[in-house]
Amino acid sequence: MRNARHFLAVQEEFGSFDAYMWAFVDGRPKVNRWRRIEQLPATTPISDALSADLRARGFRFVGPTVCYSHMQAAGLVNDHLVSCFRFAELT
Repeated sequence: MRNARHFLAVQEEFGSFDAYMWAFVDGRPKVNRWRRIEQLPATTPISDALSADLRARGFRFVGPTVCYSHMQAAGLVNDHLVSCFRFAELT
């Protein structure tokens, strides 16, 4: 319930939660060019900043790893390996 209230507050402030999230990547997906799975990070400076901002707004359970996973799932970052067929489709 707590995160839901903060979610609604972000929607009101930014027009949508989507607009809030995309502002962290300047409105464009961040395309990484990983060659090996070992190169994929669990967090990034952007996910650290997103996590810190969400926590400052009162959200809970939004650590940098959770935020980075959400960014990957929502398409804010392309972490497909360059050898993956999806990498080219998404760039």
